[in-house]
Amino acid sequence: MTTLIFTNARLIDPETGTDSLGWLHIADGLIQGKGNGDVPVADAQVIDCGSKCLAPGIVDIGVKVCEPGERHKESYKSAGLAAAAGGVTTIVTRPDTLPAVDTPETLEFATRRAQADAPVNVLPMAALTKGREGREMTEIGFLQDAGAVAFTDCDHVITNTKVFSRALTYAKSCGALVIAHPQEPGLSTGAAVTSGKFAVLRGLPAVSPMAERMGLDRDIALLEMTGAAYHADQITTARALSALERAKRNGLDITAGTSIHHLTLNELDVADYRTFFKVKPPLRSEDDRQAVIEAVRTGLIDTISSMHTPQDEESKRLPFEEAASGAVALETLLPAALRLYHADQLDLPTLFRAMALNPAKRLGLESGRLSEGAPADLVLFDPDVPFVLDRFALKSKSQNTPFDGQRMQGKVISTYVAGQEVFRSS
Repeated sequence: MTTLIFTNARLIDPETGTDSLGWLHIADGLIQGKGNGDVPVADAQVIDCGSKCLAPGIVDIGVKVCEPGERHKESYKSAGLAAAAGGVTTIVTRPDTLPAVDTPETLEFATRRAQADAPVNVLPMAALTKGREGREMTEIGFLQDAGAVAFTDCDHVITNTKVFSRALTYAKSCGALVIAHPQEPGLSTGAAVTSGKFAVLRGLPAVSPMAERMGLDRDIALLEMTGAAYHADQITTARALSALERAKRNGLDITAGTSIHHLTLNELDVADYRTFFKVKPPLRSEDDRQAVIEAVRTGLIDTISSMHTPQDEESKRLPFEEAASGAVALETLLPAALRLYHADQLDLPTLFRAMALNPAKRLGLESGRLSEGAPADLVLFDPDVPFVLDRFALKSKSQNTPFDGQRMQGKVISTYVAGQEVFRSS
């Protein structure tokens, strides 16, 4: 394999928390070293980065690829191309397909499609209960053997606590990670927005932010009982943060993520009933958004993900209450995150700690780093290039993005997986 030296690169290292000019040496698909002095290798292909940013490729937990069942919304090929264009080198896929990924056979089908069609790493998650119906747990051990890296019923909250506790106990015995959606379903069913004055003025069904706190409190109690490894897929409200902090302080094996949409948008963006802004959980207040940004800065919230959820035009071109939830975000994750950098709220090492290092660590991967021996999964980007987003230029089959027509900053120049270039901007 080609030996590459990236020179004159602004190295964004989330492990050391540094942002400095230097060089990076890769060979045989691995990082061989980095520094800021003379380049130690003579016979290598040299890439002058022109003082642009070189960072670990993004590890995105919670990507929906609609195979099997809804390939017209997103395929492994289109999702892989979108990921590469967005600097995402590893996508961790959700099992909320048709049918759900709840058997080794379905998982193996998805894995074969991913290996054949996607230019980036694809790691599958499997359902925690059969059909994601919350009644009977899946064969966690067999699914692990087939390649499942975590188990989740996605936004289908398991309401039967006995079933959930048994699943957590069994996952603990297998050393499996459980990813859950903290929400009290009795309160949140049918809700389209977050409760408050704005929801009343718009006449839309709403859910209190306390529903998230109540769901997290229940899950934490079950973690105390079972000792399982647990990741909350999206923490989006200030009221849930104290419970999360207490659980971490008490030594539970718990981490938490949030979505890029909850970090960069708020409830007022729904103003004219634009269904591209309908996500799950719904967009929150500005106070909640600021609290979640601060939680990412301090490390209380561990990961940032796209929660990439393709929906076709027929699912979105409906009254707000009836429209499907979700937005595509593989290509917009990085430029949206850079809004926080340009606003002086989060620096680049902190962003890549949440988008690359921490997701990789939670899944036991060696990627997400610039250290010697790590996979050469990298993104080279210019954080300052301005552009207006055109959703029809996205590589995803579905173009349901809330950022359509918005001014953004930050462009991916090239993306590398195991030292091989999988995307270069035109």
